[in-house]
Amino acid sequence: MTTASVLAGRIPVTRLTPAVPDARWRPKAFEGEVVPFRATVFREGHDQVGAMLVITSPSGEVHRERMSPLAAGTDRWEAEVLLDEIGEWHWHVTGFDDEVATWRHDAALKVDAGVDAELMFELGARLLDRAVAEKSRPLAARKRLASVAAGLRGEHASTSSASRAAADRRPLIDDPALAEFDARPLARLSTDSPEHTILVERRHAGVGAWYEFFPRSEGAKQLKDGSWKSGTFRSAAKRLDGVAAMGFDVVYLPPIHPIGVTNRKGRNNTLDPGPHDPGSPWAIGGPLADGSPGGHDAVHPDLGTLADFRAFVRRAAALGIEVALDLALQAAPDHPWVTEHPDWFTQLPDGTIRYAENPPKKYQDIYPVNFDDDPEGIFTEVLRVVRHWMKQGVRIFRVDNPHTKPLAFWERLIAAVNTDDPGVVFLAEAFTRPAMMQALAMVGFQQSYSYFTWRNTKAELEEFLTSVSQETADFMRPNLFVNTPDILTEYLQFGGPAAFTVRATVAATAAPLWGVYSGFEHFESVARPGAEEAIDNEKYEYKPRDFAAAEREGRSLALYLGILNRIRAEHPALGQLRNIRFHASDDDSVLVYSKHLDGRFTGTGADDTIIVVANVDPHSVRETTVHLDLEAIGLEPGTRFEVDELVTGERWEWGAANYVRLDAFTRPAHILHVRRATDA
Repeated sequence: MTTASVLAGRIPVTRLTPAVPDARWRPKAFEGEVVPFRATVFREGHDQVGAMLVITSPSGEVHRERMSPLAAGTDRWEAEVLLDEIGEWHWHVTGFDDEVATWRHDAALKVDAGVDAELMFELGARLLDRAVAEKSRPLAARKRLASVAAGLRGEHASTSSASRAAADRRPLIDDPALAEFDARPLARLSTDSPEHTILVERRHAGVGAWYEFFPRSEGAKQLKDGSWKSGTFRSAAKRLDGVAAMGFDVVYLPPIHPIGVTNRKGRNNTLDPGPHDPGSPWAIGGPLADGSPGGHDAVHPDLGTLADFRAFVRRAAALGIEVALDLALQAAPDHPWVTEHPDWFTQLPDGTIRYAENPPKKYQDIYPVNFDDDPEGIFTEVLRVVRHWMKQGVRIFRVDNPHTKPLAFWERLIAAVNTDDPGVVFLAEAFTRPAMMQALAMVGFQQSYSYFTWRNTKAELEEFLTSVSQETADFMRPNLFVNTPDILTEYLQFGGPAAFTVRATVAATAAPLWGVYSGFEHFESVARPGAEEAIDNEKYEYKPRDFAAAEREGRSLALYLGILNRIRAEHPALGQLRNIRFHASDDDSVLVYSKHLDGRFTGTGADDTIIVVANVDPHSVRETTVHLDLEAIGLEPGTRFEVDELVTGERWEWGAANYVRLDAFTRPAHILHVRRATDA
């Protein structure tokens, strides 16, 4: 093998992360995310090595971060970096022979053993002589190193011969001046890894509290003849104040387009709609006010006009809320696409068009798009539609069932849109197999639905949250929705208010993205028989809710949801995905985890640590002992400290082992803030 073909390098650097399983795509982070950069660095023999992360921001500023060793014997090194600038960052890792660390290790052993002490002192002095000669080092540092070198040789004029004994010079091996080499190591051998990139997207790509509601239900009224007067964008805008009061910063609207008449579904997805049934918003394409057909670029005439929608977006923005719009690439039989582009759909031998199915569910009111016969035409039209809504002020799209469309289509579409505006965010609603779910994230989706809704036990939650925070966090960001119009899990159906409280607590604190579908705060839990969705589903009917009455009568979780979002806003540790750590409890139904953020990254200089203890059994009272890994939350073993219960305001002294009592019916969870260390 020729020298030119050797890839290992003199100091091998391997297994760099963050990385994507397939190198065709790049890892990503969000603005303000603390990202651990890791690499395996080693060499032959026993000499010490070091690792330096060299990272360049999109504006060209170069940062050098000395990496720290992880678990002994693994040769893994890490440096955590706060990525605070949107755009593409470039980075590599330099592995080097750490001559000073090698000398300090060997000198300490030999001097303490009385072996070759003078030789070790001289070797150290010569290393420091080299460092002093490097003009790139600050003058003050060079002077301190020169003084240490003289001391190692026993050359200080003020010292007597007796004080030059090895024992008196031994502390110089650990002299604080040698910390100079942490940032500017001394090395003869080094190897640079290949250059890597990581894309940093805007903060809303990775942090947000979502609230979903149907605008047609807000302000809807049933008239005496049984017909309905639909809510409008104007009446729906009144609901935004309540959403803002709960602390949500994204409002997600299901499709707002005209709804098809042909094959329209009735209540609870029946095939025999009544004359007043509004149909499913996902059956896109129907008559406009003038009778002409409208599609994905139009609004339902019952909701108002495009100008009304823009006013809704402006009102939301005034309250600190962004509007997310559903992007569902499918058509009702009445959609203009069906007549203008019949080749965009699958024609069956009997001359009909294939409708959508997700066995056992059937959607006779929806035609799925076939992307194979005219892919260029479909791409051009969808890009036009997305750009149209961007012009109306939409920068977040929740994409319906992206896993039923070609992966290459999404890669191309998201790239084109983000070229126009890098801040546009796409959420993949893909409850599908891991390979497709993860691939959608790799090709560009900024957020992903996940399996969270079906992970309920302590063991299931620990496994799931470990996976999304550690294994896939370099490319996939989970949005932990607690419910959707299609998903009402058995846990919520039969768990009562405690189940709703626990699910909200975990979703809001375990990840920086979470979401709620309207009705959750009212503990809506009655399912359609044989289905995992709410009876009288809002997809097929108007469902006006009296939020004020529910709160007055104590039938609402709204106040608690507001507390959760306030806690999220006040504690930066909860705005991170990768920092969750699990702790032990003596009860298999008591989940314990922490979110810790070092003071270097909080903006205040003080560490921020949240501990969550949750009883995931909504039918019981649990008394147990919680066992904390104190080092995982930045504390020394044996430390006693105070915690504030952020919901109730109580304060307790805690340590490594702590008694808790969690009553599912009155207090199913604690959210604790580590306040300050106290004397042991």
